[in-house]
Amino acid sequence: MAQFQLCSTVIEFILMANAKILLIEDDLTYSKIIKNFLEKNDYQVDQTAKITEAFLMLEKASYDLIITDYRLPDGTGMEVLEKIVHNKKNTRVILITNYSDIRTAVRSMKLGAIEYITKPVNPDELLATVNEAMKSPPTRGVPEEDDPKTKTTKQPAKPNQANVDTGAYVVGKSPESLQLEQYISLVAPTEMSVVVLGESGTGKEFISKRIHEKSNRSQGPFVAIDCGSLSKELAGSELFGHVKGAFTGALDNKTGHFEMANGGTIFLDEIGNLSYEVQIKLLRAIQERKIRKIGGTKDIPIDVRIIVATNEDLANASRSGEFREDLYHRLNEFSLKSTPLRERGGDLFHYAEIFLKDANASLGKDILGFSDEVKEIFKTYSWPGNLRELKNIIKRAVLLTTEDYIHKEALPVDLLLPENSSSQNSSTKDLKSSFEVQEKAMIIKTLNEVKHNKSKAAKILNIDRKTLYNKIEKYGID
Repeated sequence: MAQFQLCSTVIEFILMANAKILLIEDDLTYSKIIKNFLEKNDYQVDQTAKITEAFLMLEKASYDLIITDYRLPDGTGMEVLEKIVHNKKNTRVILITNYSDIRTAVRSMKLGAIEYITKPVNPDELLATVNEAMKSPPTRGVPEEDDPKTKTTKQPAKPNQANVDTGAYVVGKSPESLQLEQYISLVAPTEMSVVVLGESGTGKEFISKRIHEKSNRSQGPFVAIDCGSLSKELAGSELFGHVKGAFTGALDNKTGHFEMANGGTIFLDEIGNLSYEVQIKLLRAIQERKIRKIGGTKDIPIDVRIIVATNEDLANASRSGEFREDLYHRLNEFSLKSTPLRERGGDLFHYAEIFLKDANASLGKDILGFSDEVKEIFKTYSWPGNLRELKNIIKRAVLLTTEDYIHKEALPVDLLLPENSSSQNSSTKDLKSSFEVQEKAMIIKTLNEVKHNKSKAAKILNIDRKTLYNKIEKYGID
């Protein structure tokens, strides 16, 4: 038995040593450091700074793993991932992103990325993530429904299901979470359109998936789209599809997300980011239960339940003309509120323990829990990134911890800053004011860091320029 374990370890080491990595990073100094570090750990590494060059390299050679920065001179790392998915390449992808782009990173994992890491990259964390990725099977390749050996007649295959979230929903213990679960159980069996309200990171997509799973459409597809990531030019094509030759670059017919979701549920996150023209098309799709591809001449009937989410006030946006009022009322047949983590303290350590178990299983660790000091830090921290931030921080801490319990040294520096403590805002009138104080501070800090370049600030804060300008005016920021 010992001989077998030793043999399998040796084989695993040989496979890793022969692994070929493509690194896409435009910061040449940073890229060189990563390349040298990985090569010292027996990986073969090719590097490039541009997506166009990366695509050419992918045509000429095969890679076991791609490590790509999210922000690149000629595009984003998401485009690399989408190409891998589209071409059914058996290649793993790890995304490097800034801490403020966590939402984007999570979206990349839904699309098929193995993992993501945040800057500045800890070398041990990078190596552990790469090693773990190499042990994992690629999440792409020939879909199961295309393999005649696994093909069944149970459920019709739906194209491009890579963006379906497979995460498990966990019911909280706080009164707010229990009431939310009650509302989900009430609305799920109906065909009502639902608006899920809440801050980023509060689990709006998990709530939407929960509604789908408890509905009569649970055997159909659940297709999730982040409307904030859709460009104005291509949003219509992504949602409704296009025909070959409809516009420059339309080299083939494309199936849109609504067709993919036929018979199931479509989830539109950050619905307020859709352009006025796309809102009109969406309204028609809801009213007539038909769509028309861009450049097409035929209507396509659809049977889709729509759930949308937003962290904006759609009611105000509709009254001010920024969002179509008739579309808002069509969508808002029932609304749910996803409460921020700081407002449901009863859930904090319930979820922390769950995330700790997940991180232990993922990283092969056996951390027992949190030190008393860490528990106090967790209690006083304001959690602007909500459950998503809690999960990421715990996973990072588990990776860095070598003892039985997580201590404050394993936490990001941001958690220890006085301005991020909820107690700093105890003098404000209510919780909404508390959040606004933190949001204003974050915007001012980001603007100062980029020397008041609003385009850069909007990207770092993961909001569009229009939203940033509105918040600057709201908070009276000079």
